[in-house]
Amino acid sequence: MVLKCIAIDDELPALELIKNYAARIPSLQLLHTFNDAVSAGEYLRNANIDLLFVDINMPDINGIDLVSSLQNKPKIIFTTAYKKFAYNGFELDAVDYLLKPIDFERFKRGVDKAMSLLQNKHFTKAPGQDNLFVRSEYKMVKIELNEIEFIEGLEDYIKIHINNNKPVLTLMTMKAFIEKLPADKFLRIHRSYIVPLNKIVSVINRKVLMGSGKTFPVSDTYAALLNDWINKK
Repeated sequence: MVLKCIAIDDELPALELIKNYAARIPSLQLLHTFNDAVSAGEYLRNANIDLLFVDINMPDINGIDLVSSLQNKPKIIFTTAYKKFAYNGFELDAVDYLLKPIDFERFKRGVDKAMSLLQNKHFTKAPGQDNLFVRSEYKMVKIELNEIEFIEGLEDYIKIHINNNKPVLTLMTMKAFIEKLPADKFLRIHRSYIVPLNKIVSVINRKVLMGSGKTFPVSDTYAALLNDWINKK
């Protein structure tokens, strides 16, 4: 998969740096650069891109206002010399926030994150299927649903623990992942844990005992869902 992107920055050296970095990443295709947000906004209304690099502090329209005005938003990576804008950037679900001067490895990490999010966005599970694919370590990995022991949340990543195999780490939120799983087979019981229902042995004192011998806490937020499942048994 190749990400089509553009870059917007009123500072020409910053655009040259992004051009240089983008040329070093085969999975990134830089279609255009703009040194003003107005021209970029007109281009974005008709273009179909995957990723936008945009400076926040620009003289005509700042990057946050530009992104807020877009109807069909691509993945966003904000670039700026000012840390104070970081919170505003992440409020818009930005993929990343790069502080100038931008290091190449830090730039590449942001691109990798955007790539993972876009690829996992298209991962689906059709009714009747017993497996799914997730992106992990630059490749798509097949996961058999009946081999999942439990799923663990680690901030923006999840770790899928599999029977007698190395866990699979993928960039996705717990909320997004549970929505992809069959509701009759998996249940989220905690901010950090999703478990397969057929491997639950017992539920005692807000703790779930699994067939593997592992126990997991049940949080107040998800206790009602677990109780509903128990009452239907």
